[in-house]
Amino acid sequence: MNQIDLNGNVAVITGGAQGIGLAVARRLQASGARIVLWDLSQPTLEMAKDHLPDAVIIQADVADFPSVEAAVAKTERQLGRIDILVHSAGIAGKNAPLDEYELDEWRRVIDIDLNGAFYVNRAVLPGMKARNYGRIVNIASIAGKEGNPNAAAYAAAKGGVIAMTKAVGKECAKYDIAINAVTPATAKTRILDELKPEFINYMLSRIPRGRFLEVEEAASMIAWLVSRENSFTTASVFDLSGGRATY
Repeated sequence: MNQIDLNGNVAVITGGAQGIGLAVARRLQASGARIVLWDLSQPTLEMAKDHLPDAVIIQADVADFPSVEAAVAKTERQLGRIDILVHSAGIAGKNAPLDEYELDEWRRVIDIDLNGAFYVNRAVLPGMKARNYGRIVNIASIAGKEGNPNAAAYAAAKGGVIAMTKAVGKECAKYDIAINAVTPATAKTRILDELKPEFINYMLSRIPRGRFLEVEEAASMIAWLVSRENSFTTASVFDLSGGRATY
C-alpha cells in the first residue's frame, strides 16, 4: 500500500459506516487523518466504530439540509474544521422502466443521491473557502456516464453529481480546494441488496475486467485525490469502471 500523507487532516466521510465509505475511512485513517463518519443509521455507525474506535460518529440525513448543517457544526465543535470531504452516501433505488417508474421513488433517489450531494458540498465549502484549503471527492457512478436500463433515476442523479462536481470545481479553482468525482462500476457492497439478480448480472457483463470493484481499490484512488499531492487537478472525473468507460 502506498503511503499517503494526511497527518493532521480532518476527514468527513458520508455514508461512512459501510461499503466504499467505510473502506475510504480505514484508508484515510491509515494515512494519518482524523475520521468523522456521517451516516443515517445510528446502529450501523456503532458497528463501524468497532472497526474504527478513534472515529467520531455523527448521525446525519444527507437529504435534509438542516441535518447536514447540524453535522457540520458538530464536527467543527469537536475537531475544529473539515479539511476533507468524501461524499459516499447514496442509494440505488428500484429497478423499473422509466414509463413505469414510481413518482415517489424517483423523488427519493434524486433527493438522496443528487440533492444530498448538493447539500453536503454546500455546507462544507464555506469553511474550506475561509481557510483557503479543502479536498472533496464526490462518489458518482459509471451509470452517470453511460446510463443503465431500468435505473434512470439513479443514472440521472449520478450524472447530475458529475456535472455539479465539474461546475463547483471550477468555481473553487482560485482557492486551494480540489473537487473531483469518481465513477465506480458496481462494487461488492450492500447496495446490491436493492437490485434484482438479472440487473446485477447485466452490470457484471459490462465490465471488461470480469469482476466487481473491490472497495479497497476505490479507497486507494480517493486517498490520493484528497491529499495535498493533488494540488492541480480539479473539476475532473476519475474512472473506476474496470474498463467499461474510457472517457
